[in-house]
Amino acid sequence: MHLYSTSRTTQKKRLAIAVQIGLVMSISQLAYAETAYTEDSPSTTEAENAETAAPSTTLDTITVYADSYRTTGTKTALDPDDAPMSYTRIDQELLQKRQVDSVNAALRYEPGISSESRGTVSVFDEYNIRGFKTYSNFYDGLRLPYDGAWNLMPQVDVYATKAVEVVKGPASSLYGYAAPGGMVNQIAKTPKSTQETEVQLRLGNQDLKEVAIDTTGALTDSLNYRFVALKREKDGQMQTTEEERTLINPSLEWQATDDVSVLANLYYQDDPEMVPSTPLPAVGTVYNASYGKLDSDAYAGDEWNKFSKEVFMPSVTVNWDINDQLTFKHITRYTDSEAEQRNMYNSGGFISDSDTILNRVAYTTDESMKNWTTDNQLAYQFDTANTSHNLLFGVEYQETDSTADYYDAGADGTPNLDLSNPDFSQINTNTLPLDVYSQYEDIEQSQLGFYIQDEMTWQDWTVVTGLRHDKFESITDKTTASEGVQTGEETIDNDASETSGRIAAIYDFDNGISPYASYSQSFQPVVGSNFITNEPFKPTTADQLEAGIKYQSTDGATQGTLSIFDITQKNVVVADYVNYRDQTQTGEISSKGFEISSSHMLNDWVDVAASYSYTDAEITEDEFNPDVVGNTPAQTAKHKATLWADYYATDKLTLNAGVRYEGGMQIDKQNSDELPSVTLVDIGGSYQINPMLTVGASINNLFDKTYVGACYDINNCWMGPERQMSVSLQAQF
Repeated sequence: MHLYSTSRTTQKKRLAIAVQIGLVMSISQLAYAETAYTEDSPSTTEAENAETAAPSTTLDTITVYADSYRTTGTKTALDPDDAPMSYTRIDQELLQKRQVDSVNAALRYEPGISSESRGTVSVFDEYNIRGFKTYSNFYDGLRLPYDGAWNLMPQVDVYATKAVEVVKGPASSLYGYAAPGGMVNQIAKTPKSTQETEVQLRLGNQDLKEVAIDTTGALTDSLNYRFVALKREKDGQMQTTEEERTLINPSLEWQATDDVSVLANLYYQDDPEMVPSTPLPAVGTVYNASYGKLDSDAYAGDEWNKFSKEVFMPSVTVNWDINDQLTFKHITRYTDSEAEQRNMYNSGGFISDSDTILNRVAYTTDESMKNWTTDNQLAYQFDTANTSHNLLFGVEYQETDSTADYYDAGADGTPNLDLSNPDFSQINTNTLPLDVYSQYEDIEQSQLGFYIQDEMTWQDWTVVTGLRHDKFESITDKTTASEGVQTGEETIDNDASETSGRIAAIYDFDNGISPYASYSQSFQPVVGSNFITNEPFKPTTADQLEAGIKYQSTDGATQGTLSIFDITQKNVVVADYVNYRDQTQTGEISSKGFEISSSHMLNDWVDVAASYSYTDAEITEDEFNPDVVGNTPAQTAKHKATLWADYYATDKLTLNAGVRYEGGMQIDKQNSDELPSVTLVDIGGSYQINPMLTVGASINNLFDKTYVGACYDINNCWMGPERQMSVSLQAQF
């Protein structure tokens, strides 16, 4: 079994200390140990190399954490199994096993999440958690900046992350600005004191070519380094599109004293080629057109279309163990990013009665964003008569300045596209009338939050209570023009003060069963104003009631969770059908459902994991469109089921396979039709050639099923990812 401790270590390192004890386990128990929640645990390759025949015995692992360790759910060292909330950690080993390239792909097997509604798009990570959409991930506990209005959203490649952590439900009591359904936090890779180097080469279909390196070790007795870099090129799924990425991520950790460590991290990512979000109509994708249906590589754009993005993020983290009871953590991060886009959207569908000639509008955006954010946490541990407390006090501040230049050629100035016989080279940059409509926005935002949390342990009870108050300010200066003549100028001032809370409790029975219950709140600032009253939008707010059961057998071979939730989101912005710019804030959405997941070691050779989720999201208020009240929002799957299995054929050969199903997704919020359900199969495996070399392979969407991932309405649909095959060669030394 795995034991967790927050006792101070003599070296005060961020990395965990793995203490091996001589307990007999099977090879599948080793696999469980590899995927359990550990911080920088030693590579299992050495343990596997010690095997000389079929799997027989191995060693259990006790993991001891340094004081700097924090979980996403509580910002403390509370073991996620003891946390009264829905919590998942997907570690780097599993990400590599599935040959994952994006956060969306990492969430494919997570219950309650529709992660690839725009599966052909790479410009942002977009997913629905428990029926609510989010575009912005967290990175090392700080939200990646997003102005809530345009297309520039910084991303962090999954190869540079140690793990992807998912917390379901509202989390504003700790993080302020957060979506109602939950949050995804990418944990950065950090330096280690032991020398380790990994070089990876990967090839695949869609002309995939990738090389990556991850090396770490000690420079001196008190200074450790890590250097992560990646270069990836591939064809985009949609015709004529491409993807290219360069990642450079060096970091240094200095153990200044026995009690103080300083971590400096520099993250740079350049994406000169990305796949823009160019939608397709439902006719030809969901429904048969006169020519039949489009293939999975269908595209409504042009060779002219392009999206590029560059992100530069330096950060500094300081951990200070003031004494045995008092610890302090400070993190500051600066983000400088920019993006350029040339894209198209569908303007009212097809020309006249045609089902082939698509009416399009070409547009461009030129965006920039600068952000700096800091979080300061003071934790105080103390005991009373029969109770242990871990008090957390925090102050978080962030400031964002973003600009966007938008130019639109209009429907008359944009060539139409014959989907039955597409010509992707119609746009002439020199003659495209991008001045038909233009808009410039300068958005300045700031958020100051104060929070307090008490993590209380009494006998077998763990109770977490928290409260946070945020002051959010946003000023938007907007200028519009038509054919070069200014038509409007407006300043929108959005100010809001919100207090968010959480109270949650869990009880641990001796038999491994732990029931829990929680109430939590969230808020999201909204940029813009009510077109009727001209009043600035208020933040959307949400409340969640959740109850569940966690289970872990005494031998660690079986784990399971069951959660039931009820979320209500208020102050939702709703728009007119005809003019989407006419918006009010009279909407409300509720989402109820349950999620169940489990993992079990069937025997010494096979591990299995399964999950099922049911999400019943409903539009409960919409003043603009009363006909949609009672309907399910678009892009939300009602049913999701997954099954994953690992088969340890020998001490060197591992095979794995997965099946995932989604169904019950509506084509639009009018619920005019339901998208066909989809079942996909993934397979993979790895073979250890020698102690240094391992070859891996994976095939996602094995049978190359063509399907529609999601639709916003009948004019805006996106295909799901086609079959993706890759082979990797990994050297570790």
